[in-house]
Amino acid sequence: MKFDVWAKTDVGLKRDINQDTILVDPELNLFIVADGMGGHKGGEVASALAVETVQEVFRNKLQGKARFNPKEVILEAYRESSTRIHAKSTVESPELMGMGTTMVLLFGHGNKIFIGNVGDSRAYLYREPYLWQLTEDHSLIYEQVKAGVISEEDAPNVIGRNVITRSVGYERDVLVDILARDYQPGEFYLMCSDGLSSLVPDNRVA
Repeated sequence: MKFDVWAKTDVGLKRDINQDTILVDPELNLFIVADGMGGHKGGEVASALAVETVQEVFRNKLQGKARFNPKEVILEAYRESSTRIHAKSTVESPELMGMGTTMVLLFGHGNKIFIGNVGDSRAYLYREPYLWQLTEDHSLIYEQVKAGVISEEDAPNVIGRNVITRSVGYERDVLVDILARDYQPGEFYLMCSDGLSSLVPDNRVA
């Protein structure tokens, strides 16, 4: 399976540094978007370390002779990323205490697409003319919508809508959502941080 891939990132209007990290690795069929959080430089460090760690884990596993289980490798990659980020912020660089990152990844293997997700960065599927959100946000506002406390229409106006309930590295352990689906020709996948999804409605993204 081969992909045509385009990637773009922008610092936006609120920060003076870009805390996003993107990976496009067609050799591994591995693609990642990570959106860092925590202090002036913490988010930048966390997202870069997470992506670097995932790429390392995948490369080592694919080069090995052992049977390759994509879901297990995704889980291991997230856990190793979270462990390294947490250790860096608590032991090596205490000034980065509390840093973490969202991270959504897509991995193509055989005729299947595997997606891992922690936080509120997203993966979408576009098949003309429809756009589907494949991942669930791990955010306070999404949990309130699921619980029926607020409506989807009210969500963009709620205070604290950027508070996430799961991240990579803020704690040593991390709970990862993993999904798999058969790839169909003509499909497009979009991975993005909330810098796109929280500002641009789905119909315009489509």
